Amino acid sequence: MEINDYDGFAEAYAAETEDSLVNAYYARPAMLALAGDVAGRRVLDAGCGSGPLSAALRDRGAVVTGIDASAGMLELARRRLGEDADLRRVDLREPLPFGDGVFDDVVASLVLHYLEDWGPTLAEIRRVLRPGGRLIASVDHPFVAYTIQEPRPDYFATTSYTFDWTVGGRSVPMRFWRKSLQAMTDAFAAAGFRLSAVSEPQPDPAARELFPDGFRDLSARPCFLFFVVEVPTPVV
Repeated sequence: MEINDYDGFAEAYAAETEDSLVNAYYARPAMLALAGDVAGRRVLDAGCGSGPLSAALRDRGAVVTGIDASAGMLELARRRLGEDADLRRVDLREPLPFGDGVFDDVVASLVLHYLEDWGPTLAEIRRVLRPGGRLIASVDHPFVAYTIQEPRPDYFATTSYTFDWTVGGRSVPMRFWRKSLQAMTDAFAAAGFRLSAVSEPQPDPAARELFPDGFRDLSARPCFLFFVVEVPTPVV
């Protein structure tokens, strides 16, 4: 299989992550908590996948546009969100097909670590956000990514790491890019964002009884890192 071939395992991946501990009781609740009150806000879900975060944001009153590079994932999102949902196939390494300042928020859940160079993507995200708009993003925690391989690489270098996921009973090859925390915050600053929050959240307490062993493990070690960065509002 190709690396990161979501079209090849879209249905199995969507099914396995729908109610999983890490996705349904950790990553998505953390993103929604950081987003806060989104009623009436125009939100771009960058890397929307099969649409669970888009659906949750829409249920909270947001006007949501979803983009993803995988046609298979977008088809699943359309089944979830309806034929009238604003869903588009977009590669985040390319210019975004939107005008300047058209969104109040961009959410990018577990997306940026697929990119070696964040610069062009962050510049485009900043462009489509209005002044005062927010990017809410989550990535693999850099400390965890650093420990995946032995011998451990240079923590401060941007390097790729690969491993196999088991999805739907088969092994699929995945590749991500490791950056230091400093490199991440520098990339946000270089794109013109102001850092508002860095979060290392706990899983939803509701998962304690559903996944007792996993809950204890996830509560005691980092897994993902979450950011809220803002487009500064011009001073008049």
